Amino acid sequence: MSSPISPRLMKGGIVTLEPNTGIPLGTIALQYNPDTLTRKLQPQAVSEQPDRSEILRLKGPPIETISVAAEIDATDQLAASDATALTVGIQPQLAALEMLVYPSSVDLIVNEALTLLGTIEILPMESPLAVFVWNATRITPVRITSLDITEEAFDTNLNPIRAKVSLEMRVLNVNDTGFLNPAGALYMIYQIEKEALAITNAVQAAGGLAASVLP
Repeated sequence: MSSPISPRLMKGGIVTLEPNTGIPLGTIALQYNPDTLTRKLQPQAVSEQPDRSEILRLKGPPIETISVAAEIDATDQLAASDATALTVGIQPQLAALEMLVYPSSVDLIVNEALTLLGTIEILPMESPLAVFVWNATRITPVRITSLDITEEAFDTNLNPIRAKVSLEMRVLNVNDTGFLNPAGALYMIYQIEKEALAITNAVQAAGGLAASVLP
């Protein structure tokens, strides 16, 4: 039993939304929060070799990528005789992550049927909108660019019971999505929160500088 004064642990994860309406479709919570989170920002200059009049000009938000490595472990569930863990191990958790990069089987079957019928147009195969949630100020739409799964332990039926998952994501900004959809709205909130945090830092820095120079 946890102490009433212990802090509530927030878990990171991915929420999936219907891309056009923003209706929630599902949630994938990370079983254990990763120890590290790597972010890379690539500025979007007007050109690779701008002239002097354009040296500071930007054509949009930077391309931001996020990388996390998470662990999935069925030890606790197996100790508690969880029926799902005993039957298939951690395959449901892995499958939920994998489906972020799969088109649905329904779309595949329908498009194959349309192709066999000689239909020129086929249905667009669109994945749900993935939203990476890390904390209150880091909630952003992403596209999964890489998913590496290393299964490290198995039960007697060769079901995986422990795995490491490396997840790479690209933040979707308004250059990618436009403004008038759920992804664009989420991104703008994400950037505005960054701007507010930067202002907080500027105010604190100015206060510290004033205190150091004033007698």
